[in-house]
Amino acid sequence: MENIKWGIIGCGDVTEVKSGPAFNKAENSELIAVMRRNAEKAQDYANRHQVPKWYDDAQLMINDPDINAIYIATPPLYHEEYTIAALKAGKPVYVEKPVTVNAASCIRMGEASIDFKTKLSVAHYRRALPVFNKVKELLAIKAVGDVRFVNLQMLQPDKSNIIANSESNWRIDPAISGGGLFHDLAPHQLDLMLYYFGNIQSICGTSANQAGYYQADDIVSGNILFDNGVIFQGLWCFSVHESQTKDMCEIIGSKGKISFPIFGSKITLHAEGNEQIFDFVNPQHIQQPMIQQVVNYFLGKSENPCSAEQATEVMKIMDTFTK
Repeated sequence: MENIKWGIIGCGDVTEVKSGPAFNKAENSELIAVMRRNAEKAQDYANRHQVPKWYDDAQLMINDPDINAIYIATPPLYHEEYTIAALKAGKPVYVEKPVTVNAASCIRMGEASIDFKTKLSVAHYRRALPVFNKVKELLAIKAVGDVRFVNLQMLQPDKSNIIANSESNWRIDPAISGGGLFHDLAPHQLDLMLYYFGNIQSICGTSANQAGYYQADDIVSGNILFDNGVIFQGLWCFSVHESQTKDMCEIIGSKGKISFPIFGSKITLHAEGNEQIFDFVNPQHIQQPMIQQVVNYFLGKSENPCSAEQATEVMKIMDTFTK
């Protein structure tokens, strides 16, 4: 392949700005078709975004000879089915997070990639954003010395604007999403911890449905011990008063602290009594840097920016925290 010609399965709200337009803006990349089960909405999306083709049948789009790669942005329940269908057809896949509903499903997707000898990447796109790579750089140069522990808190009211819009709130239906809002937001946070600290030695956690607004758990607490000795403590609660809203990750080291929000773009470095702030501006299409890396990987120009194996580790953490 000289160029990646994409088809999107599931052209909902997340694709309007965050990802969809980036497939035409990335180098050696072009968006050829979109698919949605509602034909009218698929056609509307194609017309508004100047996409040449639209479908209301995923398999028909996968079989389109003009398309040589598939981006899957449906609710997680359908990721495995569509991923394996595309891989079977020899079309490499870029699949949204959470990669699927549980670790077992993710393992099957990874095995299909191997069996069909076709590439698979996962949209843990914060790995490609400058703000989070700056954190990785600060850790590499030991700006806060040796890391001791990480404290992460994600506290949100039940009606939070941090959650992407959708026609039906499938994110709080465990049968479709795999869990609740934790399953929607935590993959970004947990993947960054793996990106920063590597292999895991042990995991433990607990969860509950405190407010009873929906079927899924709305509070999750978890600990991770990494092989390098770093301990991670995370707390997610989606039923706090709006005055208690918080999105903060603190990496505590022997010489100071790195603080940053996961859904923001500013880093505060406290080191040996001094404070330094790094302010970034995220790209308009926040997935564009990751999409470029995936395009390069599919073209054989670089390594996989996020593999099924790495995504499986995230799902194992989430399964353990919420079992």
